[in-house]
Amino acid sequence: MREGIELLLLIGHGTPEEGKKNDLGFLDWVIRIPTYYLLGDKLCWQPFGAYAKSADLVIVNHENKLIYNLWLLFFRHPQRLAFWGHGRNMQSQAPNGIKELFKRWTVNKADWWFAYTEMTAELITSNGFPRESITVVQNAADTSAMASLCEMVGDRECARIRKDMRLAEGPVGLYLGSLYREKRLDFLLEAAHRIRLKIPAFQLVIAGAGQEQEGIEAAAAQHSWIRYVGPLYGADKASALMLADVLLNPGAVGLGIQDSFVSGTPMFTTDCGLHGPEISYLNSGRNGVMSADNIDAYTEAVVDILSDPEALDRLRRGTLASGPEYTVENMANRFKQGVLACLSA
Repeated sequence: MREGIELLLLIGHGTPEEGKKNDLGFLDWVIRIPTYYLLGDKLCWQPFGAYAKSADLVIVNHENKLIYNLWLLFFRHPQRLAFWGHGRNMQSQAPNGIKELFKRWTVNKADWWFAYTEMTAELITSNGFPRESITVVQNAADTSAMASLCEMVGDRECARIRKDMRLAEGPVGLYLGSLYREKRLDFLLEAAHRIRLKIPAFQLVIAGAGQEQEGIEAAAAQHSWIRYVGPLYGADKASALMLADVLLNPGAVGLGIQDSFVSGTPMFTTDCGLHGPEISYLNSGRNGVMSADNIDAYTEAVVDILSDPEALDRLRRGTLASGPEYTVENMANRFKQGVLACLSA
């Protein structure tokens, strides 16, 4: 980390259900620790005390299920404690339930906060935590390789992937991400049907994997204009992004919004209340579109843009302009400055 500070990153392993998303990554320099799930996956035990003893600062995810963290919350030690996270469960079905009440109570138990976004920082300060002890990292993934791959995709490659996916000429909507309930895939399919009624040449490509895959495969088998292509990575993912006219995700949006920014393919979502904090990067009408949370409004928003090439081009330019703002390099620098500020406070 420079500045004479050693950073140890401890990781465990996900649940079997998380493994179905088929989006795992690996780093050879991390430290793997034992991970035990209890009550299905409702509680998680990750003992890391041996590493924390010699640390000056311990940073943990702010999650109720990580019960080993209670050791730091209730039995304070010389080490400074920082939380990393959102401040609340953005997808909770019971925002005033006991789980969220406990989460809000623990917000102020740390010495420092590393907040995903400005929206997250506002949630944390609304609970009484001092703003001067919060670092906003602007959570981001490393998109440099994907950005380079997208730049390499030309008309010939778009024509190739259109042929490989057996797509006719006409506008293409792309869903790119995990296939699970909060993504509202039934909403997506119904909206796609309505878009096609207005724009008969419209086609939908769905890329990803997850618990809802069977329903997507059934829809693709029934309708020739829907293509399910499984998970896409690397050059194949870049080609699909550049082929698509719009990205469609009416459900939970998180870091996937960066795929939009690096490719210039605008994201269309809804005000559904399920999004991760990265949704604050979307400025509706400038670098994407957020419609009201109903199928009529969503369909109209997509049809209006697909029917207006100039409006689509303006949206593409705004989307591309957002890319340099949200990078892992900028995030890492903010994290570094936050660590230094916490240790010197």
